[in-house]
Amino acid sequence: MPSLHLHAGHSPERESSLTALLRSCDLEEWLGVAARRWACPEHGDFPRWQETVRALPLHTARHVELNTDQPEIGTLEEMDTEQRTCLASGLRKLAPWRKGPFSAFGVSIDAEWQSFMKWNRVLPHVSDLRGRRILDVGSGNGYYLLRMAGLGAHLALGVDSNWLANWQFAALTRFLPPDLPAWMIPAQFEDLPESTFDSIFSMGVLHHRRDPREHLQRLRRYLEPGGELVLETLISEEAPASGMLPIDGRYANMRNVWTLLHPDRILHLLDEAGFRSPRCVDRTATTLEEQRTTDWMPFHSLQEALDPEDPARTVERLPAPVRAIFIAFA
Repeated sequence: MPSLHLHAGHSPERESSLTALLRSCDLEEWLGVAARRWACPEHGDFPRWQETVRALPLHTARHVELNTDQPEIGTLEEMDTEQRTCLASGLRKLAPWRKGPFSAFGVSIDAEWQSFMKWNRVLPHVSDLRGRRILDVGSGNGYYLLRMAGLGAHLALGVDSNWLANWQFAALTRFLPPDLPAWMIPAQFEDLPESTFDSIFSMGVLHHRRDPREHLQRLRRYLEPGGELVLETLISEEAPASGMLPIDGRYANMRNVWTLLHPDRILHLLDEAGFRSPRCVDRTATTLEEQRTTDWMPFHSLQEALDPEDPARTVERLPAPVRAIFIAFA
């Protein structure tokens, strides 16, 4: 099998830990997918990101606190000024940072999303994550994977095809203990062999799928009997009788939103896919506090996506973003 650490910036010790953990969860085929993807990335910026991560200081953090709004990797005192300057410069080369925040040896990464706000809405409704095998579909740069690991997950495995997100996760985990049970695979969920997990999180994914029904059916197949699904997505309570508000062009300046579903339509699709006891546990409008432009993500964000004269509508005159959380069981 190709070596992961030669491509992904992982240490041989971390690769050994990954291999053992995935084998113990009957996921060795997934390891093969990851190795092949790292070996043949087909992305023009890949060499630059690889060199950036390899140039980061080699330093395993003594202080690690992941179960906090801003996960902490190392302290200010654990690095000298030269190392910290090198670290800050390297992490900034991996911008834009969409999910966060993070703290690495005193360097504070202020990402576009205050991701803890969503996590704090989700957490009261999910089962105890201790000892669970968890799949996070569309995991971004792994913010939630680190939070899951901090809560005692046996495995927190993320799937995201975005190479920059994978390199951001590789940069952060470079400083963490080799046996940290949080990993990411740079692939599409649809390209991975079928296996089963105790919990699956799909947050911010459904509205990017052309076929929401197929996505939910696939999620159901990947859950153990009795397993728990945590689904978070954009919704529209203004959807017509069909329960579906089709998007023609852009939504909130995003090109890849195809349909906004009414919460009742999502509950119906979950039931149709074979989930038990589906329920909507939260509906929250996205605010400028939760999603905004920062030094670490200096491009347009939510503010530029809203109609300046009517912030309840997007610039396309569609309903402003509202997100809902659903819980269901296999």
